[in-house]
Formats: sequence, structure tokens, C-alpha cells
Amino acid sequence: MTDAALAGLPPRIVLDEVVPARAPWDHLVRRGEVLRIVDLEGNQAVDFLMYSAADDAERYSAQDTIAAQGNIFLKTGSVLLSNEGNPMATVLGTSVAYHDTIGGACSCESNTLRYGHHTKSQHACVENFLQANGRHGRGKRDMVSNINWFMNVPVEADGALGIVDGISAPGLYVDIRAEMDLVAVVSNCPQINNPCNGFDPTPVRMIIAA
Repeated sequence: MTDAALAGLPPRIVLDEVVPARAPWDHLVRRGEVLRIVDLEGNQAVDFLMYSAADDAERYSAQDTIAAQGNIFLKTGSVLLSNEGNPMATVLGTSVAYHDTIGGACSCESNTLRYGHHTKSQHACVENFLQANGRHGRGKRDMVSNINWFMNVPVEADGALGIVDGISAPGLYVDIRAEMDLVAVVSNCPQINNPCNGFDPTPVRMIIAA
């Protein structure tokens, strides 16, 4: 039986893994390889960072990416730039209209401020990033503004940001082609206090093809 999730990808599958709800993930993606992230059950935000595999000081820059493309949302054709101004990856295609690059990652501290002190003990994306980055010798000071695949963060006319229901659905995906050897780091978002995950975090599928 044909696996629909592999349709349109290069023929050689390097990696095919399911990341459980709320869990971290990291992997080397070689230049020219395509990373496909599949939202298995729909309405799941996937927080994402990238670091150069050759120079750990070079990493994804939301500021440079937004300035270069003149748009705060990521869509098909968006080039994701590093803090050195180099292309790290390109959004080859996506079955979701756009993705967020300004909403940031949830933390225990931000949960407390936004949703009350009773949320302080809840797991958060920053913890996932620290766990995954720790495997590569990186710590808190290596954290930068992240991408939120599938997350819907509209900007209102007065400049206010919203976090609303996602615009994804089961089986929708985003394809990212690496423009350099990079380490991709993911937090499969554990947030349950706002609708970015439909208040119910679910698994995602990570496929690397070459």
C-alpha cells in the first residue's frame, strides 16, 4: 500500500519517525535533504529551531528572515536565514496556508504569567528545546526566536497578536529543504492552556528524504 505521507518526496528515505505529543526531537539534516513535518491528527503546533552543523554560532534568525522576505508569515518559497544572513533552509511546499515565526515558545514562566500560578509545573517548549539542545552542548543562551509550524498567530489592526485555533488538519504537512548541513530541533508543543493545539497535544511525523 502506498504511503500518502511520502508522496512528492525524494525517493530515498533517510529517517521516518513519529514524535510523541509534548516531546522533543533533534536530527542532522544534510544540505539538499528535505525534512517533511506531518501533522498527524491536526491542530498541533510544532516549535522549530535550526543550527548550522558546521558552525554552532550560526543559527536561525527570525529577524533576518522577516526583513528579507518582507512578511511575518512563512509560506511556500520562504527562505529561512541565519544570523549570518545565509540561507539555512527553504520552504519547498506546504499544505497549510502559512506558518508563524513571531509567536515564540511557551515556557513555565510565561505560562504562569498568562494562565496563572497553577500552570508553573506544566511542561513547556523551552524545556523541550533545552533537553534537545543539551545533546549538542547548547544551553539557554543558545535559544533564539523559533518558528511555529502550523500555528496561527494573527496580527490585529492595532498590532496585537492573537493565539487562536490552528489552521492545520490531519495529514497536512510542510516540506523544508536544507540549504546547508543543519541540526533541526523540535518541540512538539505541550501547550494545553491556549488553542494552538486544540487543548490536546498530539503526535507529529518527521520524515527526511534525499
